[in-house]
Amino acid sequence: MATASRTPSGGVVNSVAYAEGKRVGDVELGDIPATLARPETFVWIGLVDPEEWLLRAVQPQFGLHDLAVEDALNGHQRPKLERYDDCLFIVLRTVQLAGEPRHVEYGETHIFVGRNYVITVRHGSQVSHVGLRARCEAAPKLLAQGPAFVLYAVMDFVVDQYLPVVETLDDELDLVEAEVFSERFGRRTTERIYRLKRDVLSVKRTLSPLVDICNRLMRFDSDLIAEETRPYFRDVYDHVVRLTEMLDNLSQMVSTALEANISLVSMSQTEGTKRLAAWAAIIAVPTMVAGIYGMNFSYMPELTWRWGYPFVLGLMTTACLGLYIAFRRTRWL
Repeated sequence: MATASRTPSGGVVNSVAYAEGKRVGDVELGDIPATLARPETFVWIGLVDPEEWLLRAVQPQFGLHDLAVEDALNGHQRPKLERYDDCLFIVLRTVQLAGEPRHVEYGETHIFVGRNYVITVRHGSQVSHVGLRARCEAAPKLLAQGPAFVLYAVMDFVVDQYLPVVETLDDELDLVEAEVFSERFGRRTTERIYRLKRDVLSVKRTLSPLVDICNRLMRFDSDLIAEETRPYFRDVYDHVVRLTEMLDNLSQMVSTALEANISLVSMSQTEGTKRLAAWAAIIAVPTMVAGIYGMNFSYMPELTWRWGYPFVLGLMTTACLGLYIAFRRTRWL
């Protein structure tokens, strides 16, 4: 088993030769041409955040195209599949949950696939491929299919990392929905829904190009992808479609939650306005009566009546109570 720690080469994690599905042994970069000359042998090299000098040293060993190497150096590429002569160049975006609270982080995996080699270049991804290599080595009959099967295994491994992320977003949606309908909603709830919507769309944007990539790999008229390996890419395709459908449903549900939150906030504001209007109407009655009797005119009704004062107080109380009961019945209060 190759070690997962970095070697003195800088970004080289693994450099291993395989023949007929079995591990031959580790290969130094300088011994690669001799190894590739052996029949039924291919090399699988894993690089992590390599420096430019390392990729430039690897390039002539495999005849990698300048544009593909430039993309692998710069990173920040959209998921894509390109062919340069006898080499396929695939860019995959990786996702992972990190930090506390948990949030989505992205990385990249660039893959060079030739007739007798596979080179994976990881940028920003903390998910090791050591376990993936061990699983491939545990299935020598499949590994004997060569670099195309390794490409499938890497793509399947990357796509599998999306499932826990999508499930976490789904759990977050459940929490958001509970908050929306708990009568504790507000600005924080709206911000939380917006962040969730942004994460869902961002994950979908990194995943959906894989549908086209898998379709092209299944239909490639090239001996780089053997006929017996192409059905495996259908498996990746099915996983991607299922995850994309889950993200579509999540996106719709998040949009619905946002609309429901806005509607409930609007209803809450309307209820508050109605309460204020009802209390203003109730307070207006004693204000009006007191205002009339506070004008200090010489001749006003009931000014000299002994029971005038308590009568006016009772009248105001009765009117206010009547308005209060009426507003309660109409659910304004």
